[in-house]
Amino acid sequence: MISLVIVDDQPAIREGLRMRLALEADMQIVGEAKDGVEALEMISHLRPDIVLMDLEMPVMDGLAATKALQSLVPEYRVIMLTIHDDEATRKRAHEAGAAGFVSKHADDSVLLNAIRTLAGRLKNRD
Repeated sequence: MISLVIVDDQPAIREGLRMRLALEADMQIVGEAKDGVEALEMISHLRPDIVLMDLEMPVMDGLAATKALQSLVPEYRVIMLTIHDDEATRKRAHEAGAAGFVSKHADDSVLLNAIRTLAGRLKNRD
C-alpha cells in the first residue's frame, strides 16, 4: 500500500484528489494539509511514502516546504503539483528537492503513473 499526504490550499482540489486516489486499491491517503507549515507538522507523524505538494500556497509554498522537508527528512519523496507546466517551474521544483512533477492539467493517469513509479523506486531501494 502506498501511503500519501495531499498538500494543497484549495479544499476542492484536496477533495478531488482524495476521491480519485481512493479508487486505487494500492493507494491510501493518510493525511491532508492546506499549506507547507501544516504539512511539515503532520508528515513527521504520519510518515507517508509520498507527498503530493501544490506549488503555490499561502503561509509556506510548496517549494519552501519541499526544501524544508528534504533538509529534515531526505528520504521523503515529493511530487510537485502545479498549474504551471514549464521548464523554469520544473527546474525550480527539482532544485527544491521534488522527485516528481505533475501538471494539474494532465490526465489522472499521469499522476497515478508518477506515484507508482516513485513508489517502485522506493521499494527497490530498500
